[in-house]
Amino acid sequence: MKTFVLAYSGGLDTSCMLKWLQEKHPGCKVVTVTADMGQKKELQGVREKAVATGASQIFIEDLRDEFVRDYLWPALKAGALYQGVYPMATSLGRPLIAKRCVEIAREVGADTIVHGCTGKGNDQVRIEVSVAALAPDLKCLAPLREWELKTREQEIAWATERGIPVVATKENPYSIDENLWGIAIEAGVLEDPWVAPPDDCWQLTVDPVTAPAVPVEVVIGFEAGIPVSLDGKALPGRDLIARLNEVAGAHGVGRMDVIEDRLVGIKSREVYEAPAAITLHVAREALEQLVLDRETRRVKGQLAEQLARLVYDGLWFTPLRRSIAAFVDEACTPMTGEVRMSLSKGKATAVGRRSPHALYDHALATYGEGDAFKHGSAPGFIDIFGLPARTAAHVDRIAAAASKAEPGRPRR
Repeated sequence: MKTFVLAYSGGLDTSCMLKWLQEKHPGCKVVTVTADMGQKKELQGVREKAVATGASQIFIEDLRDEFVRDYLWPALKAGALYQGVYPMATSLGRPLIAKRCVEIAREVGADTIVHGCTGKGNDQVRIEVSVAALAPDLKCLAPLREWELKTREQEIAWATERGIPVVATKENPYSIDENLWGIAIEAGVLEDPWVAPPDDCWQLTVDPVTAPAVPVEVVIGFEAGIPVSLDGKALPGRDLIARLNEVAGAHGVGRMDVIEDRLVGIKSREVYEAPAAITLHVAREALEQLVLDRETRRVKGQLAEQLARLVYDGLWFTPLRRSIAAFVDEACTPMTGEVRMSLSKGKATAVGRRSPHALYDHALATYGEGDAFKHGSAPGFIDIFGLPARTAAHVDRIAAAASKAEPGRPRR
C-alpha cells in the first residue's frame, strides 16, 4: 500500500491535497505532519480537520524549542536578514519541517513526502533540497505543480464541493504563514504593489499611527549572542519571543512591505510582521557595536549576508552554512550584556547598552577631562595610513606630466 507523508498545515492548499491524494491514489495511506512552531490560528481544529478529510495517521509535533534553539538563534546571532530587512520566519521554518517529515517517513515506511508549495515559490526548493540533503532516497511530490486546480478560487470551490472546511474565502483570500518568528501574508489585493496593505491583513501589530503615544522600554539580556532575559527575568526562548511579539506588536513594531527577489527569478510583493524578530535584531546590533572589534564586525556582516542567502535559498543543510555558524559562534562569545530598547510608533530603537566585555573605553572616547587618547600619535598614524594614497597620487602626477610631454601616450 502506497504511503505518503504530507506536510499538513490545515490551510487551503494542504486540506485540498489530503483529499486529492486519496482520489488520485485509491487505497493509499496519507500520514499528516503538522509542525507546531508557534502559530496560533492554524493549529485550531487541525487534528479534527485531518480526521474529517481522511488522514490515516496524524502527527502534530511541538517543535518550538528546537526551532528557537537550532534555527532562530543561529540566524539572529549572525544578523541574517534577507535583502537587509526580512528576518526570514518562513525560510527558517522550512528545513525543520522537512527534517521532521523525513524522520516520520522513516518511522511509518513512506517513500514520498508531499508538500503544499507552489511551482513558482521558494518553499518548494527549501523543502525538496532539505529532503535531498537528509534522505536522498525519498521522493517529493508537489501537487500544486501538477493538479488541475489553477487558482485559489478554484481550490476554494473544489474544497467546498467536498465539504472540506477552509479558512480562506473569496472575501478573505490572503495566504498566511505564521510561526514564532513572524507572519508572512500574501495573495489577494497584495499582489498589486501599488495598493497599500489593507488593515485587515495585519495579524500581530497595531497601526503605528494609532499606536500608544507614550513609548515603552524593555531591557533584553544576552549571553554569547543569545537572548536570555526580558526586563531582568530569565525566560525560555519561545516565551521571550512570544512576549516581545505582544509588547512590540502593541506599539506597531515589525511591519514590512517588501518587493522581494525570489530564488526562482521573479519579484513578488510580500507583507510581513515580525515584532520580536525586528526588536531582537536591533538589540543584537547595538550589543555588537559595543563588544565586537571593527574587523570581526566587518567579516561577520559579510557572512550574515551570505547566510541570509543560504537560508532563503533553502541551503540550510550544507557545509557552508555549518562553517558560517562555527565562525558566528566564536565571534559571539563576548556578546553578553543588556540592551535597553524603546518601542514607539512602529520603531524599535536601542537607547542603552552595557556589557562586561564592552570595548568602549570612556577615557579613550571622551573629549572632556580625563581624555587618555595619545593625540601626539595621530600625525605618525596619518602619515603611514595615507602612504598608499600619496604613492598612487605621486605616480599619477608623473604619468600626467609624461602624457603632456608625449602626446598620445596612454596614462596608467
